[in-house]
Amino acid sequence: MAGLTTCAVALPLALAFGVSSGATASAGLITAIIAGCLTCALGGAFYQISGPTGAMAAILMSLVATYGIQGVFAATFMAGILLILMGIFKVGRLASFIPGPVIAGFTSGIALIIALGQLDNFFGVTSVGSSTLEKIASYFTVGFSPKLTSILFGLCVIVFMFAYPKKWNAVMPSSLVSIILATAVCMIFDIDVPSVGAIPQTIISEDRFSLASLNLSQIGAFISPAISIAALGMIESLLCGASAGRMTGKMLDNDRELVAQGISNAVLPFFGGIPSTAAIARTSVAIKSGAKTRLAGILHAVFLLVSMLVLAPVMSRIPLASLAGVLIVTAWRMNEWETIGHIFKNRLITSMIVFSVTMVSTILFDLTVAIVIGIVLTLIVDRSLFPKKLSFGKGKKDKKAEE
Repeated sequence: MAGLTTCAVALPLALAFGVSSGATASAGLITAIIAGCLTCALGGAFYQISGPTGAMAAILMSLVATYGIQGVFAATFMAGILLILMGIFKVGRLASFIPGPVIAGFTSGIALIIALGQLDNFFGVTSVGSSTLEKIASYFTVGFSPKLTSILFGLCVIVFMFAYPKKWNAVMPSSLVSIILATAVCMIFDIDVPSVGAIPQTIISEDRFSLASLNLSQIGAFISPAISIAALGMIESLLCGASAGRMTGKMLDNDRELVAQGISNAVLPFFGGIPSTAAIARTSVAIKSGAKTRLAGILHAVFLLVSMLVLAPVMSRIPLASLAGVLIVTAWRMNEWETIGHIFKNRLITSMIVFSVTMVSTILFDLTVAIVIGIVLTLIVDRSLFPKKLSFGKGKKDKKAEE
């Protein structure tokens, strides 16, 4: 039962994050299936459920725009190798020294990137540019002609997800229900609205990575995004493991988890998948649904595969605006609101500066640069904050409804 329930949560998110990353819905599904199976079998604890996440999709947007999907495959493969090395050399323990305001800052920055990145699908328009800011600017230079049907689908999904009773999420997640309803309305009334498009009924995509296609002259260009992908993979997976460990009383083997995440990310491009990390929404659902062994995570991947093989024609009709609505709500919920509220309510000047600068840096630069800026700034403005490290083994449970 835990595997089926987790599949219900993972399915709409896999589709949404596949599309939002600039890849395809099928790439998101392939990632959830392969990563879900591999990391459950090899990971640092039985409860970790991996797949595409919103934070990772935010990193991929500019990478896809600049280098195309093959660039994503190359960077993902390199990130997988880096994660394996991180696990072998026990680098994971260093992540626990990233200050809380830095984590909250880059999380909010990523959330804003995700939300802004969905404006095209929400309004039913097409923008140009390699970054989110460039795409928004193109609305004023190229033109902006929003479609009413797309806006209505997006708004209805947002309102529905916020109004959906929390107690029902344990039975049927609001993201899945909203997408089912939107797709049904679209099909029944034959509404002309941009949709997901064809989803191949196979886990081996025609558009996949090959070492022979890797241009050695471009490897240098992929180093920075590979480091960002690996860093985010490490941070998200260990944060997820810390939260899940407190829920189950069984701590995560950090080094083994990083090796498993590395293997998964090194393998995914050869199937046509995008980067994956452990995801707290899926993991917490699995635990609350009674997952006791690694079989729950593996079955969740099997159910996703069956859904892909059987429901591909229906999923191809999902309105992109409905996925945009899901992602906008997800972006809102992924913010560390408790931490942000504590920082600003108590007027913690140092933390306010670090949070704000890290958030802006995440939007303007990339994750790795933002984290470095946040840590350096913390050391400069208040050395006393740094020893108060982010705990991966103790503390209150992380509160996130979606990735």
